[in-house]
Order: sequence, then structure tokens, then C-alpha cells
Amino acid sequence: MKMKMDYSFYIKPNGSAGGLALWWTNDVQIKILKARKRFIDVEISVAGESEWFGTFIYVPPYKEEKKDFWEFMTNLRNGSGDRWLVMGDSNIVSSQEEKIGGVSFNVNDARSYFGFVDTLGLIDSSITGGAFTWSNQRSEEDAILEKLDRVLCSPGWNSFFPKAIALLDIAIGSDHAPVLVFLKGFKRKYRKEFKFESKWLLEEDCTSTVKDSWIPISQPRNSHRFGSKLRRTKFSLIRWSKVKNRVNNQRKSELQRKIKSFQGKS
Repeated sequence: MKMKMDYSFYIKPNGSAGGLALWWTNDVQIKILKARKRFIDVEISVAGESEWFGTFIYVPPYKEEKKDFWEFMTNLRNGSGDRWLVMGDSNIVSSQEEKIGGVSFNVNDARSYFGFVDTLGLIDSSITGGAFTWSNQRSEEDAILEKLDRVLCSPGWNSFFPKAIALLDIAIGSDHAPVLVFLKGFKRKYRKEFKFESKWLLEEDCTSTVKDSWIPISQPRNSHRFGSKLRRTKFSLIRWSKVKNRVNNQRKSELQRKIKSFQGKS
């Protein structure tokens, strides 16, 4: 995978399990403080602004190891670091609302996580764009959806970045959906509302574009599959219409040049 980044830091996986990677660009200054197989702890400064701490995590899936991990994280800052962001795969759900399918939520499984959050007074930030960040990628009654990935921050960090927002992106090639944090908020560029043009029905390749887009797709629920087909068809039509408009505009320009060349002639 090609990344347009200037620097990188890696924790090698154990076989095919685990492993962490951190990439950053020239406008970000990062100092690696501690790194283990389950976390990378750094000091960060963006564009020369004041420093803050960031810890990127992959929590072990086993109950006893989870307890040890959260106890370690509780003591990591040793009372320092008022501006602290913690994000990554927590491997825990904190309520029944954070999961669909599978074994019911058990509060005992999350006690060590709650202890970490409560002891340090951290804020579990909401993630815009979806309720679940992980799927077992199975369908219908076998589907399990959970919110495993989290963005936690201290009150000091939250005050320093009051406009920060966490967004859920599309899961491609992974059972986890990526979570993006925009420190100064996120301004979505205005996009013209999509409308199906009736004149497209006169074009034979419009029908084939829709048919090619409306193919079976693997999603856990019927509603998800239907929504995915609609989105894919929408974007296919947008791309098709741009090409069609470009061809039509070229043809229009050609005809206009011919008309202009005949003007003034008998």
C-alpha cells in the first residue's frame, strides 16, 4: 500500500497477528516515547503548535490481558500530560447498544476499561458516520456488528481542540472501518445534489451502467445491501454522466464551429 508520508514507525507483528504502524508528514513533529506490541505512545506537535500526547492502541482480546493493559494505561502518564488522545481498537463494547448479534453484553467484561476511563476522567468521544466499527462480515442471523474502535481524550485535549471530530470511513479490505480524527473540524465541500436526469433514458449505455452497478453485494443485512447498491449505482451514473457530458460538449463545440464557418456565406 502506497502512503504519501514522510516518516514512519512500526511495531512488527507476531506472525500474522498484531503489529502497529504510525505514519506522519513533515508538518507534524512526533517524538516516540514508548512503544510495545500493543501501543505506540508519542508526543505530538502539529505545524509548530503546542505539544500534546497521543497513544495509539490495539488492546489484546483476552480478558486477563485486557485487565493488565488498562491498568498499565492508567499509570502510563504518571499524572502528567493534561492534553492526551487515546485511539485505536479497544476490543471491548461498553453497552448493549454498541453491538448487534453474538453474545449479549456483560458489564464484567468492561470493568477494567471503565476503571481506566473513570480514574483519569477521560471522554469517550462519539464517532460520526456509523454506530459500529467492526463486523464479522457474515450475513443475516450470523452477522455481528460492534463498536470496538474508540477515540478517548482528556478534558484538556478536548478544550485544546474544541472543534475536533471523529468520522467513520468505509471499511475496505478489513473487518474494521477506519476512524479519522480531524483536529480542527471537518468542512465537507458542497456537492451538487444528485438527480436522475430523464434524458439519460434515451441513452443505451445508461441502462448498461445501471445493470453493471446493480450486482449482488455481500452485506450483513438486506437493508445494507440495498443501500450499497443504490450508492454504487449513484456514483456509477455520476461518472458515466461526466464522460457523456464531456463527449456531448465536444460534439456541441464541433457543431458550433461548423455553424460559425457557414455564417455570412451565401
